Amino acid sequence: MRTTKSLLAGAALALSLAVAACAPGTPAAPGGGSGGTSGGGDSATPIKVGIIYSETGALGEYGKTYRKGLEAGLKHATDGTNKVNGRELQVTFLDDGGDADKAVTHAKDQIGQGTKIIGGTVVSGIALKLAEQAQQNKVLYISGPAATDAIQGVNKYTFRSGRQSLQDVATAGTFTKPDGKVVVFAQDTAFGQGNVKAVEGVLGAQGAQIQPILVPEDATEFTPFARQIIDAKPDMVFVAWAGATSGAMWQGLSQQGVLDQTTVVTGLGDRSTFGAYGAASDKIDFLNHYFPSCCDNPVNKAMIEEIEKAGGTPDLFSPDGFVAAQMIVHAAEQGDDVEAMVSALEGWSFEGPKGSYSIRKSDHALLQPMFQAKLVKDGDSWKPELVKTVSAEDAAPPEKKQ
Repeated sequence: MRTTKSLLAGAALALSLAVAACAPGTPAAPGGGSGGTSGGGDSATPIKVGIIYSETGALGEYGKTYRKGLEAGLKHATDGTNKVNGRELQVTFLDDGGDADKAVTHAKDQIGQGTKIIGGTVVSGIALKLAEQAQQNKVLYISGPAATDAIQGVNKYTFRSGRQSLQDVATAGTFTKPDGKVVVFAQDTAFGQGNVKAVEGVLGAQGAQIQPILVPEDATEFTPFARQIIDAKPDMVFVAWAGATSGAMWQGLSQQGVLDQTTVVTGLGDRSTFGAYGAASDKIDFLNHYFPSCCDNPVNKAMIEEIEKAGGTPDLFSPDGFVAAQMIVHAAEQGDDVEAMVSALEGWSFEGPKGSYSIRKSDHALLQPMFQAKLVKDGDSWKPELVKTVSAEDAAPPEKKQ
């Protein structure tokens, strides 16, 4: 008998890991650093913030969602003034177009103009390049929706405002017993192999038996692979899939009875993916990072209200932008001293759209709730429904020393 439970980041995991391995005055001293007056600054001098994100390119829609969340977060965190300690926040949005070289050029230009706070990007490879710039120039960098685990603890100047892939995997682990058998069903690509390693590193370390079933990227017939899953008799199947064959893959698993014989978990992505699973929708358990109705708290309500007032639609990466704004404002309260900004963010706990967040001091992991979800019929379409909130502690990635 399969256990009916649900997760958010399977499609999200597939998307984020596909990207990660997938979801942006008077000049200060050039090169960043801790120049300026700690905790202060001339009120006539704006605080310059550069947000580098994908407005265009393959992940442009994710970038736009992130930006809408960030703009809503700035209004919320500054009580609508766009000022911190009397100083204006001068935010410049720059399109990386999904190109790392373009993103680095933007970062260098901003840093050369005295910008000491950089944020953004949906693309994990770009996030790592921007983290390098933060380290070299001693400026604060707050990564966006990019889910790569390599950002965790990469250097003292780099933080993140979204979740990371290890939190997706930890959430998936809440669908099965700790010592159960888990099949990782994925494409035989760097993306799929990365998922296998993540599951082995998290669930395997907890005592689960991990068996990968990797499918050639060009496969179009999935019956033999579905039979391999059934023959393995797993307690849970963790599906990490991306690309045009997703529909055929889910149809194959459904037709062969995989979804009826075991718990099948994947990540739930943005609203555009809710109808992608067809008849299999109500048989899949989803791990989830965020959907608007997941959380009943004042901050989430405020974020949704601000985004909708601005003509946007809250979605998967809205909190990543909103939380980035909260972190930017908290850092900017320290004035122009980047070292003080880093110290202020390390260990900081605050209320965000998903509930209670905290930034682990040792490696800057952003501890946050995650979710189990299911898709339910909504007329001719599907919508997510919360099954369970997974605590920040239960979803926390293993600690990584800097």
